[in-house]
Amino acid sequence: MVDDKDMAATATLDVEAPPLRDADGAIRPEYVEVVSEAIAGRDAGLLRALVGELHESDVGDLIEALDPDLRPELIELMGADFDFTALTEVDDTVREEILEELEPETVAEGVRDLDSDDAVYILEDLPKDEQAEILGQLPAPERVALTKRLDYPEESAGRRMQTEFIAVPPAWTVGQTIDYMRETEDLPERFFEIYVVDQWHRFLGAVTLDRLLRTKRPIQVSELMEPERHVVRATDDQEQVARLFERYNLIAAPVVDTDNIMVGVITIDDIVDVIEQEAEEDIKALGGVQAQEELSDTVWTIAKSRFNWLLINLATAFLASSVLGLFEGELQKMVALAVLAPIVASQGGNAATQTMTVAVRALATRDLSDANAWRVIQRELTVGLLNGLAFAVITGVVAYAWFKVPGLGVVIGLAMVCNLIAAAMAGILIPLAIQRFKFDPAVASGVFVTTVTDVVGFFSFLGIATLWFGLK
Repeated sequence: MVDDKDMAATATLDVEAPPLRDADGAIRPEYVEVVSEAIAGRDAGLLRALVGELHESDVGDLIEALDPDLRPELIELMGADFDFTALTEVDDTVREEILEELEPETVAEGVRDLDSDDAVYILEDLPKDEQAEILGQLPAPERVALTKRLDYPEESAGRRMQTEFIAVPPAWTVGQTIDYMRETEDLPERFFEIYVVDQWHRFLGAVTLDRLLRTKRPIQVSELMEPERHVVRATDDQEQVARLFERYNLIAAPVVDTDNIMVGVITIDDIVDVIEQEAEEDIKALGGVQAQEELSDTVWTIAKSRFNWLLINLATAFLASSVLGLFEGELQKMVALAVLAPIVASQGGNAATQTMTVAVRALATRDLSDANAWRVIQRELTVGLLNGLAFAVITGVVAYAWFKVPGLGVVIGLAMVCNLIAAAMAGILIPLAIQRFKFDPAVASGVFVTTVTDVVGFFSFLGIATLWFGLK
């Protein structure tokens, strides 16, 4: 007997849908329109035909492209066929808005089938009361496991790990281990290593799958395990874990608690997400944008989050402009100074931004430290001097050809050298100083570096001009 849902699905499978993505990999508007019409028409069968076989990443992009009001309806219409893993692929704001609209029972049913790391990723940003309401719908073992995971600090290995892994005692043979994996249904979806633990579940070592499969069945796993593995503590910061994976080319790493009891495993797919997240945060911070800002945020939310740094930048801009006030008389006597002064300041600002970007990224990856800081400072100062001399010649020639004022080329050339050296110093020393005071150099460096180059640029150019031409 065929029920109504199967008939609806059969009737709509023949509908010809446009391709999901265009040649550049972007979601096609036509596809979004077809899905939107299916949602508006409450056509669950068509939705399953269109969305049911998509990869979770594609579903995530599709959800973000839909009108906000249609997103929860898509999940409700898809029912058990909707893979909640797709919610790990959307902006935090979009995910939170969707979860607010869904019933706790729906969310609980959706996260039950997920890997523990994906379930925690979906739940961790929700308010505590909503977390508790959703967790209350889960069976006790799953509820306890997820609650324990959520108790770990944010952005820690404990939040990123998955608790599904294969652990065997050291006395087991290769044959026993292989038979166990063949006969056990509840195994992780993907795994790369077998972990060896004692009777108290304390970590002893790891055996890679390729080594296990190449070894004869009677050999004990204790003879194959690598005890000196790179072990991650559950409280370790996720950025430190990412650097560990990068440094030692890891695919997976065991996670242990303070008693060396194995509690989970982190895999390379989790680390890719961490690297992307940390890089995105650094890029936003360099621009004075909060890490939490998403494309899906409202106008008011974005304007409010950007206001503070713009206000600080305005104050520093007034400081730089006050330097011009000191030379008001000189600017009135020679219009060329007013025209050329911003060029010196702008060139210094660009040079400082280049140095600062390299310095902040090197600090974030721990490539720049006390051990090599002086060498890097010397290098940047030398680069600033060389570029200063090069642009001194270029701007000097252009300034003389433009205004035909003898000596003006020399003045702007000297100012350019001074400001590009100052830019190099500011670009490297300010991030180092901010790091020394335990603040994030990506967040705070930009405003201060720009202020230095503006002040030095205006003051050096107009000061040298005053001395050279005797404008006083």
